[in-house]
Amino acid sequence: MDYLPDLTNKLVTKWGVFMDKWKCTACEYVYDPEKGDPESGIEPGTPFEDLPDDWVCPLCGVPKSMFEKITD
Repeated sequence: MDYLPDLTNKLVTKWGVFMDKWKCTACEYVYDPEKGDPESGIEPGTPFEDLPDDWVCPLCGVPKSMFEKITD
């Protein structure tokens, strides 16, 4: 089954869209689109790419630009 993609760190929505998880490079918080960030008004199911430009890490406050896509 080497021909199948590794979906370990992806969320498959009911529409069949894959959403990646992203990790803060400062504190290692993981943004999980399945959970969103309700305390910041981000609904579950919101892809990282759709977060507002002024969204910051809920743990350490760094900007969105300090996150890396989890690839493994």
